[in-house]
Amino acid sequence: MQKSWRCVSSRLIRFHRTRSYPPAAPHLLRFCSHAHVHEPNPPPTMASEPIAAAAAAVSATAQAAGTAVVDAVKPKPKKEKTAAGGNPLELSPPPAFFDQRIQMFDRLKNKYNEWVKTQPRQEISIEMPDGSHRKGTSWETSPLDVAKEISKSLSERVVIAKVDGELWDLERPLEKSIKLELLDFEHPEGKKVFWHSSAHVLGEACEKHYGCHLCLGPPLDEGFYYEMSMDRPVASTDYPSLETLSKNAVKEKQRFERLVMTKEDLLEMFQYNKYKLHFINTKVPDGTSTTVYRCGPMIDLCLGPHIPHTGRIKAMMVTKNSASYFLGDATNDSLQRIYGISFPDTKQLTEYKEYLAEAARRDHRKIGREQELFFFSELSPGSSFMLPHGTRIYNALVEFMRKQYWKRGYTEVMSPNVYNLKLWETSGHLAAYRENMFEFQVEKEGWGMKPMNCPGHCVLFDSKDRSYKELPLRMAEFGVLHRNEASGALSGLTRVRRFVQDDAHIFCMPSQIEDEMARVIDLLKFTYGLFGFPFTLELSTRPENFLGDIKVWDEAEAQLTRVLDRFFPGQWRLNPGDGAFYGPKIDIHIQDALKRSFQCATVQLDFQLPQRFDLKYRSAEDHDSASADRAPSRPVMIHRAIFGSIERFMGILMEHFAGKWPLWLSPRQVVVIPVGQEYKGYAAEVGELLHDKGIFVDIDSGTETLPKKIRNAEIAQYNFMLVVGETERSSRSVNIRNRDDAGNKTRQDVTMPLDELVEKLLHMKNAYKLDNRFE
Repeated sequence: MQKSWRCVSSRLIRFHRTRSYPPAAPHLLRFCSHAHVHEPNPPPTMASEPIAAAAAAVSATAQAAGTAVVDAVKPKPKKEKTAAGGNPLELSPPPAFFDQRIQMFDRLKNKYNEWVKTQPRQEISIEMPDGSHRKGTSWETSPLDVAKEISKSLSERVVIAKVDGELWDLERPLEKSIKLELLDFEHPEGKKVFWHSSAHVLGEACEKHYGCHLCLGPPLDEGFYYEMSMDRPVASTDYPSLETLSKNAVKEKQRFERLVMTKEDLLEMFQYNKYKLHFINTKVPDGTSTTVYRCGPMIDLCLGPHIPHTGRIKAMMVTKNSASYFLGDATNDSLQRIYGISFPDTKQLTEYKEYLAEAARRDHRKIGREQELFFFSELSPGSSFMLPHGTRIYNALVEFMRKQYWKRGYTEVMSPNVYNLKLWETSGHLAAYRENMFEFQVEKEGWGMKPMNCPGHCVLFDSKDRSYKELPLRMAEFGVLHRNEASGALSGLTRVRRFVQDDAHIFCMPSQIEDEMARVIDLLKFTYGLFGFPFTLELSTRPENFLGDIKVWDEAEAQLTRVLDRFFPGQWRLNPGDGAFYGPKIDIHIQDALKRSFQCATVQLDFQLPQRFDLKYRSAEDHDSASADRAPSRPVMIHRAIFGSIERFMGILMEHFAGKWPLWLSPRQVVVIPVGQEYKGYAAEVGELLHDKGIFVDIDSGTETLPKKIRNAEIAQYNFMLVVGETERSSRSVNIRNRDDAGNKTRQDVTMPLDELVEKLLHMKNAYKLDNRFE
């Protein structure tokens, strides 16, 4: 789900003192107001911004009576372009800060260019991904030059470079011998850069149209946004104007220019914008520098990197707008946020619009409403009310997982929903997670609703003396959790305040990690396979701020590596240094029918929580030793969830299946349709038999025509429609219509004995089949 964007991620800060040369120093602070980090040194200078001049037309006319009189014809006033609602397309005159920024930028850029001229030119070696080497010249050769040498098509397709593993502007000169990668839009990092640059184009359009003060403009997993302070809310009628101004910027092929500036110069340049001043004052220490980027008249505090010029953006669209708060804090200024999407090819935008239409058709909120599955009330925001048919799906998921627990050796437990804050102090959640907890007072002591189950499970483990013979102990709970999400972040079932997880915690000896992780991966593979979800895995290893014994970390990571190699040889990715400080983890991302990625499963090793709760067990050596002074052994804890939030997983499934549930999950499995009133009795008999066998069945004994009843059942997504008349009653059979045959010209109705149908339905349900085909 969406991240709560803060001004700057703490990991972005890297301070370097400036040298005595101009502010384009190559050693500087790594900083960006929208959390993207890159090294300094700008691309070549961009041409000065063209200034349009208006000329008055003068004509002379001769007058009669032999006297020549010349009249100056007044120039026609220039017609001002207007947007929807009568507002001008562009403010005239433009905001005063445009000229102030540009003049300062040009002055400092010229100064920097003079410094670059003094840098020694040396031959450098450029190593390509295939191991080949190319020659270049320091401070002259750029990654784009290399791309042009390879092929024209590559130079036009590439979006960004990667120099020694770090993203780098294509037109930014190389400074030394390096390893070079060239990334196009299809690369995940290429997409981020492309959308980051597109956000700047949108920001330029917003400044021209509204005269607003820009705040943040980051790329997202899908598109980008810019948020800003202005004197009125954004309306959907503004979208065409913003798109027109963005297209104008694209046509101008405005180059992205990079410039390093000192804190003092930054404060002067952005003196008109209190939001930029906040970032500069709080994130840029005195005596350091950071970067700005310019495209056209728009100059923004930003680390980049960016595409070479705006002309690379062939298609761009404003998608939506919303309100937000500065830094995500409701006590701060209210801002306007505008979202967009862009592509390097117009065909991709057409495909994206088709994708949006399909996503809207599959929206789980729409399906939930149409199928009467759930709803929300303002009396309890973020807490779903599950209607009977939605509860059937929820229970089917829980029952599926319970059966897996039974087969795989899990013990189900129940723990309290409310704890004294002392528990969260011990676990460390109070310090790290307090703002997301619901707290209240009981008898002058602080209490909190649990946002996760793990501390309670530690209390359960510690409720008695434990022996190594009890390990591994697989403790599972469908616990109700509460997290105090901001009201603006709530979204259907995918972002809620009250939810249930298929949570489990495995307490084991260090030597058992590999086997237990293998069991978890096997469950994960089996479960996601049932739903038809492809998935990817990443092993995140020890970060710099890790806690614990490095030998324990090394052995644990080695065991996880062996497990992944056993199940997915060559199919998983290493993510070095991205583990939690308390243990390595495996990140799993599933992909739905629309190719969207979601993280549901959690597999996390934890060396710290057992230590915080002083959990221990007696090892074999402890049992054999007569010494009472022998230190007890510490278990390792594995956090594990497969569905994650069951409510969220339901929402993902609704959109994945587009509301066409497989039989075992379906809240409407069978409907019996008598062809006439005289067959209602047999229809009731069929319904009762199916009900007794655990099948959800309804009977449509209304007065509508048979085709209308069948169509209603198809729309309601019943898996099977059983039509009964005289033939069926006399032979104790049913005529079966399959939902999945709807609209198929070759559909064939099947008449089947009732007992045989029951057997096949139960087999299909118990086998967790995704389709409605009988075997």
